[in-house]
Amino acid sequence: MSDASDLPPTRPAPRGRGAAANVPHRYSRDQRAAVDDGWWQDDDTPALRTELLIDQAKSLLSRNDSPDLPFSLSLNPYRGCEHGCIYCYARPGHAYLGLSPGLDFESRIFHKPNAPELLRAELARPAYRCSPISLGGVTDLYQPVERQLGLSRRLLQVMLEARQPVIAVTKSALVCRDLDLWAELAGQGLGQINLSLTTLDPALARQLEPRASSPAARLRAIRELAAAGIPVGVFVAPVIPGLTDHELENILAAAAEAGARYAHSIPLRLPQEVAGLFTDWLQRQVPDRAARVLSLQRQLRGGQLNDPRFGERMRGSGPLGELLQQRFQLACRRLGLNPAPANLDCSRFRPPTPAAPSPQLSLF
Repeated sequence: MSDASDLPPTRPAPRGRGAAANVPHRYSRDQRAAVDDGWWQDDDTPALRTELLIDQAKSLLSRNDSPDLPFSLSLNPYRGCEHGCIYCYARPGHAYLGLSPGLDFESRIFHKPNAPELLRAELARPAYRCSPISLGGVTDLYQPVERQLGLSRRLLQVMLEARQPVIAVTKSALVCRDLDLWAELAGQGLGQINLSLTTLDPALARQLEPRASSPAARLRAIRELAAAGIPVGVFVAPVIPGLTDHELENILAAAAEAGARYAHSIPLRLPQEVAGLFTDWLQRQVPDRAARVLSLQRQLRGGQLNDPRFGERMRGSGPLGELLQQRFQLACRRLGLNPAPANLDCSRFRPPTPAAPSPQLSLF
């Protein structure tokens, strides 16, 4: 696993990016040592362009039996995420593609152009049993390339046709582009949206989540969605000890004032290569707080930077984990925020019309 020694700790990230470099992924056969002679200090760090690639998917729906997740079905139209959140738990997934969880993850974005057709086919299968689907549960369904591609909107249109319940989590105010579809889904008890908020500090947000919508824009999105009658919640995630944990109550209060009905909170997770990337980010962006943040993270994760065990990874452990849980629960009770998600209606489901007629003749 990569650590902070893979990156020169004083080198800045390219403009608009979270990671500073491409660290080796855990399957790499070659390891490279970073050597910094300071040449970059004499010139501005150039912008890194996003490369859009095609993921030739043959299936779309993923199933899980995790006790930590409130859903069993999910789908993701994108791999990688241009938002560039330095703490993103999905970064290690790029290693399966032979790419780095560093800059590759946020600049080499794979999309599934046939995702709506695959979804239609899978929902139309006789064996399919309706269950709420988490849309974009790994990488953000409303990341910047969605403006160009519109994949998430087309998926929502298929779900609306089939009356398929859907849940989404996003850091983007672009969700309001699809207000018409979400309002129609919500009117039938089929849709819920959660906006993820890490901090209310716009400067810190730009460092942590360089291409995500600003905190103020996300709060405006909550207000607009709530005004349209759409069940909307807030994810205070991740809570970063020693950096954003002091904002927990203020974030919940701001979201509740904007119209959020539900709330959930997840402490910082640092799986696989993310631990080294986040450590390097701390050394670059907040060097005066880096040691304290890492110390508190270890207190939260049983002495390690990450604890992947079911039952612990989503809430943390030890006195610090208990304290964060108590603060969250007390604030939710005071603000009238329900920690449970909305109940979505699976009884309305109807299989969508297949995209093309089957060549096989019907028996009836």
